[in-house]
Amino acid sequence: MPGKILITGGSGLIGMRLSEMLIDLGYEVAHLSRNPSKVSNYKTFKWDVDKGYIDDNAISYADYLINLAGASVADEKWSEERKKEILNSRVDSINLLHKCLSNTQHHIKGFLSASAIGIYGDSGNRLVSEESTFADDFLAEVCKAWEAAAWQMRDLNLRTVIFRLGIVLSKKGGALPQIAKPIKMMAGAPLGTGKQYMSWVHIDDACRLFIKAIEDTQFEGVYNAVAPHPVTNEEFTKELAEIMHKPLVLPKVPAFAINLMMGEMSEVVLASQRVSANKVMQTGFTFEYNYLEEALESFYSPS
Repeated sequence: MPGKILITGGSGLIGMRLSEMLIDLGYEVAHLSRNPSKVSNYKTFKWDVDKGYIDDNAISYADYLINLAGASVADEKWSEERKKEILNSRVDSINLLHKCLSNTQHHIKGFLSASAIGIYGDSGNRLVSEESTFADDFLAEVCKAWEAAAWQMRDLNLRTVIFRLGIVLSKKGGALPQIAKPIKMMAGAPLGTGKQYMSWVHIDDACRLFIKAIEDTQFEGVYNAVAPHPVTNEEFTKELAEIMHKPLVLPKVPAFAINLMMGEMSEVVLASQRVSANKVMQTGFTFEYNYLEEALESFYSPS
């Protein structure tokens, strides 16, 4: 029986697509937003994380809470200021939700939160699973704090599900348009050695996972939200160029050049992450896009 879903970060890449897909399935969807007066297709409640404010009606509205809030990791260089924002935007928003849920009458049955495979750091060719050790670089520290905040929801007897998202592929934003841009301009090249693994997931599959976790109460705890077949950066670049009918003309872009352009954020594109989708598949979830080629074709092939 579809219910009412409240989404934080609803105007982001995943939030928008997830909202559409939920509505198509008959759910009611509302967003939490700093400026609800902004024209939106969705019912919108006000919250202000910095001021510690949430409209109480939001909490009493929802059957399920999906948390996608957080400043983008890839939008700008990581100054100390930006790093603080990346961390705090994730942790403070969950802490505020936790506080409100502790003090408000509600009928929320579950809390689903995003995290990221950045928690594993650069793991080379090793296939990592949910039980693998965590790294201690900046992104891993962010993910650990993010997940620790989400786990507090279990104290409130809420079924809690955390999805460690891989590289979410969408034509509307995120990494894919960035990777496609140089290829379009005939200047595509693998980054660094090109041998680093990229664990990706099609945005529709990522959203279907969140929906499955609402509907299927066996979901509890942490899951890697990645497609079953990670590829190397070189394979990714070649496959994308092929689907876009563009040649790859450049040699590899050396790591030092990427470091110069991106600073510390270069660890996002140079780290190798080969992440297992096994645990999600054991729940009976089936991916619509198992292989990169199918995923890329859904965005770039003339339909």
